[in-house]
Amino acid sequence: MVQKLIKDEQLDELKLAGMYHDIGKIAIPDAILNKPDKLSDQELKIMQTHTESGYHILRAADDYSRLAEYALSHHERWDGKGYPRGLRAEEIPIIARVINLCDSYDAMTTNRVYRQKMSKDEAVKEIIRGSGHQYDPKIARIFVEKVLKRPFIK
Repeated sequence: MVQKLIKDEQLDELKLAGMYHDIGKIAIPDAILNKPDKLSDQELKIMQTHTESGYHILRAADDYSRLAEYALSHHERWDGKGYPRGLRAEEIPIIARVINLCDSYDAMTTNRVYRQKMSKDEAVKEIIRGSGHQYDPKIARIFVEKVLKRPFIK
């Protein structure tokens, strides 16, 4: 039997965290959020502060303070090359790992001001390629096979 990665009692927490993980983007200037070109190094540093801004916003709201860690950690990577703290593997809260993958898939399959969306099959290939690097490999496999109903072929 496959062990559940997310317990049933964590599902409501995951839903809320998914809704509020990018709340810190309200502190990012629209000129950066909506820039159609590649961000400069300075603009990228500003954009990356949204995780910490979101953390502080959620910590200040009593009803949502428990979600702060997920907002802070949702751009951490399985291989430790993420931000803001360079957490790796299971140091990253599981809810943040799920959000990272879902947010990435959404970004890949949605048109952006700076690029056209990918097809679902292209996004699946990207997720598989990022498995064990950007994404938790167990979560990546479950997402591809169970949610997207595609084969997980490395």
